[in-house]
Amino acid sequence: MKKIIFTLSVCMSLFMSAQTAGVFLGEGENAGKSFSIGSDESVATVLKIAKDYSAKDVDALMTNYSAEFSERAKDWSAKWLGSMETIKMDPFMVIPVKMEGSDNTMVLAWSTEDRNFKDGSVANLNLMEIFTVDKDNKVTAFAQWSRRLKESNFGLNYGGKFIGRGTSEYTGRPLVFSNRGEVAAIEKLVADYNKMDGAACAEIFAEGSVFLDSEGNKIALNDELWSGYFEPLSEISWEVYSIVPLKIQNTDTESGVTVFSREKRVFKDGTIWEKELVEWFYFDAAGKISRVTQYERNLPKE
Repeated sequence: MKKIIFTLSVCMSLFMSAQTAGVFLGEGENAGKSFSIGSDESVATVLKIAKDYSAKDVDALMTNYSAEFSERAKDWSAKWLGSMETIKMDPFMVIPVKMEGSDNTMVLAWSTEDRNFKDGSVANLNLMEIFTVDKDNKVTAFAQWSRRLKESNFGLNYGGKFIGRGTSEYTGRPLVFSNRGEVAAIEKLVADYNKMDGAACAEIFAEGSVFLDSEGNKIALNDELWSGYFEPLSEISWEVYSIVPLKIQNTDTESGVTVFSREKRVFKDGTIWEKELVEWFYFDAAGKISRVTQYERNLPKE
């Protein structure tokens, strides 16, 4: 009899220990707490959200939310779903978990989502979402992480193709955005240029940097050039339309920034030079501009 009781006790202990797992590693009052499996009712709420969302039925969608969350979400949901021709959220894994001592359930949902916008754009995503569901099985909070699939028309963090002159190890690689302060550097250069402050302009250029102008002239962008650059000018205006910093995927930190702009130079002798420009600024590993290539065209005719 004692053996049976001991065996039952061990089994019960194993069963009970299996009801909780994991740990919250953040700070605060929940630090160190574990999790248990939540209810099927909370899962049903999330599955109904997927159904109502895919049907673009805003009123039905709001019935799954608490009053406070619904008030915050309704206008945004109506605008978002109204921008879609069709939208489909298709969950493929849903797991409800409860933190120790909490009345709320966190429903973890993995899904695919296909978005067909009324403007003709298409987005395809894999989503991981957390729905916080209260004891009344109403959603009170929501968080989302996404990975866009290569079929998406926009939103990917890579694209295009580097070809280059001749074949190299980089040929065929896609491009990615660079974010090492290039945009701020170009904006400061434009501001200093329009103030005709040659010393300030020189600060962003690396030693030995060169400028290849639209006529094929190769000019050294050194301190000597900048010290006298604005002397023949009475007025200058450089208006930038766009700044696009890119680099080749899986390479070092060097990047190329394409700047589309319009520049007007008024010389002291009355001559006016005004062009639309496309320029490529090459930033080295130290974050300085080492090379500039310029292309120009006359202003569009009225």
